[in-house]
Amino acid sequence: MAYDAVVFDNDGVLVEPPGLDLLRAAARDAFAAVGVESPSDEHVDAISHGVTPESLKAISSAYGVEPERLWTARDRTASEAQIRAMEAGETDRYPDVEVLSELAAPLGVVSTNQQATIDAVLSYHEFEPLFRTAYGREPTIESLRRKKPAPYYLERALADLDAETALFVGDSESDVLAATRAGVDSAFVRRPHRAEAVLDAEPTYELNSLRGLRELPGVTLCEN
Repeated sequence: MAYDAVVFDNDGVLVEPPGLDLLRAAARDAFAAVGVESPSDEHVDAISHGVTPESLKAISSAYGVEPERLWTARDRTASEAQIRAMEAGETDRYPDVEVLSELAAPLGVVSTNQQATIDAVLSYHEFEPLFRTAYGREPTIESLRRKKPAPYYLERALADLDAETALFVGDSESDVLAATRAGVDSAFVRRPHRAEAVLDAEPTYELNSLRGLRELPGVTLCEN
């Protein structure tokens, strides 16, 4: 049975992921934007990645800042920093994204990154004609409950694509779990930054390159 859609994670799959140093610097900028000049290193790390509503509330309380205000600043500074790095050539798309133009099924993007960042990536790399739908997070605390491994954004993309037998391509365990919870297959791409990753969740397929999509059962290619 052929997949009726193929959906991709963005960072680490289509484009190189942002470095932790960049995200930490953006987090410090976010603290400064809400009047916190000397946040602890622990709190900077905590809002750089893996943030939950509960951890955000605790960190905000420590500085007497409204969680919504800190999170709005954090998502804005993180997005701006990533876009600057992309435009400066510090991060790039992966060469094997060339295979996307060969796939016959409708394509989508689902990312835990900010919607503004995803929009900028698709525009900068001229990906927009390839994808019928693309979801990142809204700059809200509620979006933290909806990010992968929750299937919320993936299910929205599948609905847009009118897909039931889709394949979700990612580079993390949360991608595999989101696919499982959405009831679709998954392909884990073992990029160099995931070379030693051990997954507790079992993907349907494991690839070393997006070019491996050409060989997967159910993935249909455009006719020449």
